[in-house]
Amino acid sequence: MSDISRIYSTINSDSFPSQMEISLYDDQAKRQTLFYEKVVWNIEGEVKGLRYGENPDQPAALYRLINGNLTLGGVTSIQPGRYLASDVELLQSGKHPGKTNITDVDNSLNILRYFTDTPATVIVKHNNPCGVAKGASLWESYTKALMADRVAAFGGAVSVNRELDQETAEAICDSYCEVVTAPEFSPGVMKLFSQKKNLRVMRIQNINQLNKFVGQRFLDFKSLMDGGLVAQWSFVPEADFDRFLPARSEHKGQVFEVKRQPTKEEREDLLFGWLVESGITSNSVIFVKNGATVGIGTGEQDRVGVAEIARDKAYRKLADRLAWERFATPWNLLDDPEKRAEIDRDVTDSRGGLKGSVMISDAFFPFRDGIDVGLREGVSAVIQPGGSLRDYEVIEACNEFDAAMVFTGQRSFKH
Repeated sequence: MSDISRIYSTINSDSFPSQMEISLYDDQAKRQTLFYEKVVWNIEGEVKGLRYGENPDQPAALYRLINGNLTLGGVTSIQPGRYLASDVELLQSGKHPGKTNITDVDNSLNILRYFTDTPATVIVKHNNPCGVAKGASLWESYTKALMADRVAAFGGAVSVNRELDQETAEAICDSYCEVVTAPEFSPGVMKLFSQKKNLRVMRIQNINQLNKFVGQRFLDFKSLMDGGLVAQWSFVPEADFDRFLPARSEHKGQVFEVKRQPTKEEREDLLFGWLVESGITSNSVIFVKNGATVGIGTGEQDRVGVAEIARDKAYRKLADRLAWERFATPWNLLDDPEKRAEIDRDVTDSRGGLKGSVMISDAFFPFRDGIDVGLREGVSAVIQPGGSLRDYEVIEACNEFDAAMVFTGQRSFKH
């Protein structure tokens, strides 16, 4: 076993070149070239790039765009020099970062860019958020994000959009995470983090400019196993609630409309959830309440299934949160029957914290069984793309539960 464990601390020697060029030609044979350089770090005298890729036996390299431009289909991609995850400044690192460390940070910033007007925290693991939250302070946003799913956040990447203060850093040190990313760190924070030997502390000063990345596109490549390539523009979610539409559908000559419009508080949570949704692997359904995720379901093949996963996670995570807050013990290790019964009652009464929450789906509900999962738990408002042949059934479901619903007219798949 000790021999096997070594694979996670070794660094692969990679044969990737120090520089790379990608050239594209438009229909008029005009050449556009992007120039990249490989990113390396000097850690305890060892100058290397990524430790490895998704797994220890996969060599990998990280490149940053240093020159060139790209315009395709009338869209211009993000220009060189506006660095985020491809040019992190490692303030502390017990070992070289791996590919998943970088991509987790990248996806956290993909979500975090929409919430620059308030302190916010995104905790990502395996390229999906464990918890996302806004708060009156950075500490509040971190605490809400962590307690949304304290178990999944173990070993994750924490990204914040404000200078990381001492109070928040102390809270982070009370848990285990692999990466902490912030635009800056208050005096004394790095000394505190130095007690966590293998914690990777990354400074990305452009986090202060994240609002400038809203609506910006880049060319997204997906390599196929036969050497083929799919190229697409990156997804940009609609960020203006006023552009969404009240749920409406026609069926057999009859018009179906949602009876209730969302309140101001519901609008805020619906928009927050829709923007968080853009960073979650499809199929996905999430629940949000008071500016924080409550349950996140990801990567399922059917919509009712992923709605049930998000619901069930909300129940389990709330039970764990209450056990931790009241008895400083994880739910799975709480062996006192009376304490467990107390928590069970509270979780059941609040329906996993889903009463008064909002429900977000990255694609339409093909049947009402998916949305019923949330409505039966007390969801008060829903946001989804719309466009199903059975939209009228989903509208009827919302009206039965006096729930509001809006259509985005935009699907938010992420694969």
